[in-house]
Amino acid sequence: MRFRVDRDVLADAVTWTARSLPTRPPVPVLAGVRLEADTTGTVQLSSFDYEVSARSQIPADVSEAGTVLVSGRLLAEISRALPDKPVDVVLDGTKVVVTCGASRFTLLTMPVEDYPNLPVMPPTTGTVDGDELTHAVAQVSVAASRDDTLPLLTGVRVEIEGEKVTLLATDRYRLALRELTWKPSSPDISTVALVRARTLSDAAKSLGSAGSVTVALSTGSGVDMIGFEAAGRQTTSLLVDGDYPAVRRLFPDETPIHAVVSTHALADAAKRVSLVAERNTPIRLSFSEGQVVLDAGQGDDAQASEALEATLVGDDISVAFNPQFLLDGLGALSTTFVRLSFTHPNKPVEFTGQESLEGEDNPEYRYLLVPIRFAS
Repeated sequence: MRFRVDRDVLADAVTWTARSLPTRPPVPVLAGVRLEADTTGTVQLSSFDYEVSARSQIPADVSEAGTVLVSGRLLAEISRALPDKPVDVVLDGTKVVVTCGASRFTLLTMPVEDYPNLPVMPPTTGTVDGDELTHAVAQVSVAASRDDTLPLLTGVRVEIEGEKVTLLATDRYRLALRELTWKPSSPDISTVALVRARTLSDAAKSLGSAGSVTVALSTGSGVDMIGFEAAGRQTTSLLVDGDYPAVRRLFPDETPIHAVVSTHALADAAKRVSLVAERNTPIRLSFSEGQVVLDAGQGDDAQASEALEATLVGDDISVAFNPQFLLDGLGALSTTFVRLSFTHPNKPVEFTGQESLEGEDNPEYRYLLVPIRFAS
């Protein structure tokens, strides 16, 4: 195997392909990235850990075709550190020699015949705008659980009904829902998938900037899998197995009280006030006519309070939130104002966005946050 490739092209492709490699692989070959050079002028890089696969195809000047397997993390570090010159990659016996300008690295190869076969990309289910996918996944994944002992809640539930896609995630303390439209391959498609939030975020961030992203889904046919493809890169992941809790019913049917505040001002005030909130202690929001007062700390501890302009419809109400969960919800909103809708001081509060103080809220993105009970 022998090929020459642009340094930036190689570095980007290796970094992207190696990003999901396991830190402690069950077998050594799974720490590798496979390079497959073809005399048609392409090099395909691939990685697989039996759960997530990644493939990237790049143009190269290939003088000898061949396939090798080398340490993915080491090749990624080397390719990023190389000078800005063309890179020559040559297989020499059991070693791969990487030369770039005056730099020369020799890497040991791993037995490529021991490498598992990569999964086949499922049939295309539809396409979605990359930027919208990235934004939607970021908005929802903040609410997914990071606790691996509850694998179901580390996933994002993807509900597809024709042209509408709904993303849902919860960690039992908050719930996020985002609706978006896409172009399905079949207009009457109706399916549900549970995708690991980490995998979905990674795919959306890394492929979203490519314009249009192709989504491929296979459920109920042996191996349940989702795949994403854009700009010569594709990644697949096994779906999370199990029945996701019926979380949609947690959204209240009606909310007799609601308040509207500037999203940016509320987030900034919450950051300042939460400086005195010790670990796991809440910040309180007290809504009354024309204002909301944020405060934290009590007794002999440090204390802080700040008042902001707000409009209130309904009775005065006070709630307390985990500061980080509050900031996550406000950060996920891209609107000028946030509407907080209440049913009771101890019941979950729904956050939605709106562009003007007196306007209607936009239910496309909904964030439900469970308040913390506090001593009055």
